[in-house]
Amino acid sequence: MNNYLLSAGVFFVLGTSAAFAQITLEAQEAAVGSTYKAVLRVPHGCEGKATTAVRVQIPEGVISVKPMPKAGWTLQVKNGRYEKSYQLHGQEVSSGVKEVNWSGGSLPDEFYDEFVFRGTLAADLPAGQTLYFPVVQECEGAAERWIEIPAAGQDEDALEYPAPGLKLAPKQ
Repeated sequence: MNNYLLSAGVFFVLGTSAAFAQITLEAQEAAVGSTYKAVLRVPHGCEGKATTAVRVQIPEGVISVKPMPKAGWTLQVKNGRYEKSYQLHGQEVSSGVKEVNWSGGSLPDEFYDEFVFRGTLAADLPAGQTLYFPVVQECEGAAERWIEIPAAGQDEDALEYPAPGLKLAPKQ
């Protein structure tokens, strides 16, 4: 019986380690129409190697994005057109940041860090749905692509490399 419990405990620890090892958002829910501070938590490197770049794709409906510079890292953004125009403070906005890239730093595998940006969640986003922020984590000679988005009805926990998700709450 003790061996069974030990085996079950080992399975639980090993079986759930992937869920604890993924890149996540610190705040995983925010109201549509609000300003959202996204804090991406990077808990490890790639197969023991140091993280040297973090790239995040900004989903449609997240507008007016401003990333936070990080000491020791180079910050770049890719701008582009939105799929549609949005209203922001009485102005029409049709383009902006589509990707944020921090590179050139070194985050050893044994440490974690956070990468931050803020943006506005468009007022017409559908409350109750989840927005996903695909992230590519580059390391010395390796990469982990946290880009999987669950299909309708699929359990997010079944994904090996899930993209960080943000549940959209009703406008306040």
